[in-house]
Amino acid sequence: MSAALLEVRGLDVAIGGRVFCRDLVLRLNGGESLAILGRNGAGKSTLLATLAGLRPASTGAIEIGGLDPRLADPRTLARLRGYLPQQQHDPFTSTVLETVLVGRHPHLGRWEWEGATDRRLAETALAAVGLADYGQREVHSLSGGERQRLGIATLLTQAPRLFLLDEPLAHLDLNHQIAVLDLFATPGRDWGAAVAMVLHEPGLALRYCSRALLLFGDGEWLEGPSAEIINADNLSRLYGHALRELKDGGQRWFVPV
Repeated sequence: MSAALLEVRGLDVAIGGRVFCRDLVLRLNGGESLAILGRNGAGKSTLLATLAGLRPASTGAIEIGGLDPRLADPRTLARLRGYLPQQQHDPFTSTVLETVLVGRHPHLGRWEWEGATDRRLAETALAAVGLADYGQREVHSLSGGERQRLGIATLLTQAPRLFLLDEPLAHLDLNHQIAVLDLFATPGRDWGAAVAMVLHEPGLALRYCSRALLLFGDGEWLEGPSAEIINADNLSRLYGHALRELKDGGQRWFVPV
């Protein structure tokens, strides 16, 4: 069996003595997508940063494309996995095009400049998120939603095999939310990438993700096929409020009771 794009064994994630998930076991193969669901403060962002190799786990092992992120060369790791943080930070003035081209850095040599192919990939990614005409805009002039879409375009320009997305729909209106979810379905179909994303809408998680991970915030978790894991009973327990399932054709949605 080939190496999974993400494999987790016996993982504990904790901060300040509080355990967010205990003994997590997870495998994500190319073409699969994982929704991470849970209440505010349940450890979703902390887990995602740990999976990306940006913070240490308490115990357990993580492999990305068969590599230990603690030991892998950073450039090699950046070509394997891309991480979208919950908030974007721009300490320096730059244009939209300069910002999106940062995604090409893992693919360039130490003293190598971006070439025509890199620029084409960046412009294609900007067009995919509706920012085709924004290349020369100063990044600090963007709205919150536009800046979020620029972050997504930068990640698409990076073209990793594993996408780790912390609330990719934040600041986006409904039109752009669906467009972004459609975008991240494409890498799985076209080049066998895998996607793990923190979401807040169970119906969208069920619609767009093949697997789901529920974090209860006390160390307990549930993971498996979305169609099995995402149901009214599990969600009511997850969110601490009763939910009812509604069906619309082949789609399932959940509303508060």
